Amino acid sequence: MFQPAVRASLLFAALVACGAAAAADATMVQASAQPAASAAVAAQPQGARVKEGAKEHAKAQADDEDEDDAKVVPAELKTIDGIVDTLYETLSGPAGAPRNWNRLRSLFTPEGRMVVHGPNKAGEMTTRVLTLSDYISRVKPIFEKSGFYESELARSTDTFGQIAHVLSTYQSHYAKDDAKPFQRGINSIQLVNDGERWWIQSLLWQAETDKTPLPARYLKGR
Repeated sequence: MFQPAVRASLLFAALVACGAAAAADATMVQASAQPAASAAVAAQPQGARVKEGAKEHAKAQADDEDEDDAKVVPAELKTIDGIVDTLYETLSGPAGAPRNWNRLRSLFTPEGRMVVHGPNKAGEMTTRVLTLSDYISRVKPIFEKSGFYESELARSTDTFGQIAHVLSTYQSHYAKDDAKPFQRGINSIQLVNDGERWWIQSLLWQAETDKTPLPARYLKGR
């Protein structure tokens, strides 16, 4: 009987030999296929070859244009006003209307979070930190059944270098023409600039209650 080490060596040698033979066969098949492919291409009418080449060139050009478009920063993301306005616009719509969730994601950094602070059913103050996916999964069923329009009442902005903090007073309606909002509150928005555009790093909000009414200073100005 072979010792285990000898058996392993023989097995390895056999596998190597089989692999070499398979590789040689594959090389021969590939070599024999190349002339046939070249002959098939040569057999095509010249007009067909030109047409095919033009199609490939057009596809490559379209791919290049798509890459260029992806690099273009939308104008609304280059200013704080623009990105905050886009945030409100993206979240608002009638019942059942699909929101552009990709657009919402594009406003936030990859690590961006949405945070809600307020009382739970027991009246205790709690903080819930949500990823964009968490938030979307929570509100999609609500937006399917109910309209939601959020707009800005007032805003105060502080900036330093490439960071900014926006306190944005919001009001929420079920329909655009509702006379009275069903909710008001403050969106605390932290933003960063990468040299080309603004990104939302985090959005923290708290709704107004009887115990915490909105101060007058947050109801005027922008």
